[in-house]
Amino acid sequence: MAEQDAPSPAHDRPVALVILAAGAGTRMNSDLAKPLHELGGMPLVGHALRAGLELSPERVIVVTGHGAEAVEAAVAELAPEAVCIRQEAQLGTGHAVLQAMPALADFDGDAVVLYADTPFVTAETLARMRRARAARDIVVLGFETAEPGRYGRLVMEGSTLRRIVEAKDADAATLAIRTCNSGLMAADAAHLSDLLARLSPENAAGEFYLTDVVEIAVADGCTAGVVLCPEAETLGINSRAELARAEAQLQAILRNRAMEDGVTLVWPETVMLAADTVIGRDAVVEPHVVFGPGVTVESGARIRAFSHLEGAHVSAGAIVGPYARLRPDAEIGEGARIGNFVEVKAATIGEGAKVNHLTYVGDAEVGAGANLGAGTVTCNYDGVMKHRTVIGAGAFIGSDTMLVAPVTVGADAMTASGSVITENVPDGALAVGRARQINKPGLARRLMDRLRALKAARKKD
Repeated sequence: MAEQDAPSPAHDRPVALVILAAGAGTRMNSDLAKPLHELGGMPLVGHALRAGLELSPERVIVVTGHGAEAVEAAVAELAPEAVCIRQEAQLGTGHAVLQAMPALADFDGDAVVLYADTPFVTAETLARMRRARAARDIVVLGFETAEPGRYGRLVMEGSTLRRIVEAKDADAATLAIRTCNSGLMAADAAHLSDLLARLSPENAAGEFYLTDVVEIAVADGCTAGVVLCPEAETLGINSRAELARAEAQLQAILRNRAMEDGVTLVWPETVMLAADTVIGRDAVVEPHVVFGPGVTVESGARIRAFSHLEGAHVSAGAIVGPYARLRPDAEIGEGARIGNFVEVKAATIGEGAKVNHLTYVGDAEVGAGANLGAGTVTCNYDGVMKHRTVIGAGAFIGSDTMLVAPVTVGADAMTASGSVITENVPDGALAVGRARQINKPGLARRLMDRLRALKAARKKD
C-alpha cells in the first residue's frame, strides 16, 4: 500500500528544510510559544532542526508567527544557518509553507516540510522520504493507527496516494481509513510553490491546507506516494499533558539507548536525561540523577545518587556525588572526586583531585591531586564582577577556608582550617588567615548564669 523503503536509488538532489513553527499552541495555556516548550532539555523546534540537519540541507527556513521574536532567537542559537520568515496571519499549514517559498525562489532542489511540534521524527525516516522522492513527485509521511481520530486520512490506490482528507471534511467511508497523515511532505521546491499558489480555503476550517496539494498534483498527472513510520514517531504536542507524555516517551528512548551503549543505569526510571546527553561505556549512573543539556560523561565514571549535572564534562574514572551539582563549564578530571553537597561551576578540577564535602568551587582551577576540605568556598563574586581562584597541584585546603578571589594557592601549599585567604600563597607554604584564639577562664559560665537570670525575671513579669 505504501512505500516503506523505496527500491529506487538514493535521491541526491539538494534539499531545503521548511520547519513550521508559527502556531499559537492555545491548548498549552502558556505565554511561552509552543515551539519553545522543552522536551529533554531542548526546545521542541530544536528536535525538528536536529533531525532535519542530518540531511545536510543547503537551506533551512523556519516559519514563525506567535512569539516570533523569542522563537527566532532560539533558532539562531540552535541553527545559526537558518533563516526565519514570519507568517503574520495564521491561515493554515499551506499558507505557512507558502511564506517560505520566496526564500526558495532560486533553489533547485527538494523542499522537506517538518513541524516544530512533532519532535520524534527521526533522521532515518527523513532519509527514507528523500529516497522515495526519486520515484514520486510528492512524498508524504504516514502511519497506521487503530484510533485515527482527528488525523487526516491517506486515500490510496495501491501504492499511489490519491488525496489527503482532513477528518473534519471526511465522510464515513473515509473516516474508516486507518492510514493517516503525519503532516510531513517532500517535493521539488519549485513544483511545491506552484501547487501552494493554487490552494483554496474551501473547507470546514476555512484554511489553506497543505494536504490539498496532493490532490491538485495528482489531477495534473503527477505521482504521490507514502512512506510509513511507527505511530509513536509522529506524536504531535498540543497540550501540557501531551508534553508530559512525550517526555516520558523520550526518556524511555534515551535510557534504552544508553543501556544498549553499555551504560549501567541502576534504576533507569529515576534517571532524567537530556536529548544531547552523552555517557560512555561502563559508566554507572545511580538512582535519581538529573542530566540537563550539554553533559558528557566518559567511560568508567560514576554519577552517584541525587546529583544534578548541566553543561559539564566528567572524565573517565571520576566519581560525582551523591547530592552533587555540576553547573555549566564544570570540567572534572580523570579520577577526580566530587562529593556530597559540592557545587562546581565554570571550574576545572584536575586529575585525581578531591572535593569531597560541602564545598563551592566556582570560576576556579584546581590542580591535579589537590584536596579541598569540607566547607571550602571560592569567593568568586564581588557583587559586580567574577574573579578566578587557582589552586596548585597537590595543595591541601583546610576545612572552612574562604578563598577570596582573585587569589592563587601554590603547588603543595596548605591553608589552615577556618582561614580567610586574601593574598597569594607561595608553593609549599602554609597560610593562616584567622584571628588568634583567646580563652577567657570562667566567662562562659558567668554569661550563661546571667542569661538564665534574665529569662527567669522576664517570666515573673
